[in-house]
Amino acid sequence: MSGSEMTNAQLLQQVALLRWLTSDTPEDRRILAAVTGVQVGRELLNRITGQDQVDTCKRECILSISEFVRQNPGASQDVINSEVEKRVLLFAAQVKAVEAKPLF
Repeated sequence: MSGSEMTNAQLLQQVALLRWLTSDTPEDRRILAAVTGVQVGRELLNRITGQDQVDTCKRECILSISEFVRQNPGASQDVINSEVEKRVLLFAAQVKAVEAKPLF
C-alpha cells in the first residue's frame, strides 16, 4: 500500500463520517462513533503490543533469508542454517527491543 491510500478501517470511518454529515441522524452518529471507537481501540492495541512493528520485523527477516538463499544458490545446508540462525537471532533481538520500548 502506498502512503496516500487509506486502510480499510480509515475508509470505513470516512464512509461513516460522510453518511453522518449528509444525514445528521442519531443512528448515523452512533455508527460513526462505533467505527471510530473500533479504530481507536485497534490503534491502542497495536501501540501497546507493538504487533505492527513485530510483523514488519518478521517480514524483513523472511525476506532477508530468502534473498540470501537466492544470492547463494550453491551454499551448503550448514551455511544456510548458520545464516538463518543469525537472522532469526537478529529478529528476536528486534522483538525484544519492541517489547522494551515505552508505550507512548
